[in-house]
Amino acid sequence: MVPALAAGFGTGLSLIVAIGAQNTFVLQQGLRGGAIKRLIVVCALSDVVLIAVGVSGIGAVLRRWPAAITAIGVVGGAFLVTYGFLAARRAVKPSALTTAALEPVSPRRTVLTGLALTWLNPHVYLDTVLLLGSVAAGQGGGRWVFGVGAALASAVWFSALGLGARRLAGVFARPAAWRVLDGLIAVTMTALGVSMVVGQLA
Repeated sequence: MVPALAAGFGTGLSLIVAIGAQNTFVLQQGLRGGAIKRLIVVCALSDVVLIAVGVSGIGAVLRRWPAAITAIGVVGGAFLVTYGFLAARRAVKPSALTTAALEPVSPRRTVLTGLALTWLNPHVYLDTVLLLGSVAAGQGGGRWVFGVGAALASAVWFSALGLGARRLAGVFARPAAWRVLDGLIAVTMTALGVSMVVGQLA
């Protein structure tokens, strides 16, 4: 039981800890204080659902409908490109991280964006449903314990990323720091979005 749990935690963490749209958004909202606890719960629970789907073996079924993954990739790619454009616009006119300078962040908007960045990203399905599902299948009777380990990795990572971001508040008290962050977000989101669309249509 413990080996399967540890294997799931390690595998899940290795897939989650990467520079991507979801992680970038969680970091950004953690710095801005935009309903970060709700966002963490949304991202972690989404991963729980996707991991459960993969561990249950449905990943093998999804391989029979590649058109669905293609559609998700195109829509998700367009969404990321749009988000990247908005980040680039913010980078041109950055603001410091002060109570007065922070723009109000709607919890509803934060949650909906988090859901979109999760469920419209085909890489999420490839990682959590197909890849994790395949590795879990090799655990035999311990596959669900493996899945629990992967889900725990997700919860730990998003909590550390979102809640730990506030420790960087001093750094982001300077507009130049926000310009760099939003610039990186713009490049990351746009590059991921374009690669997703091109990859699905190629």
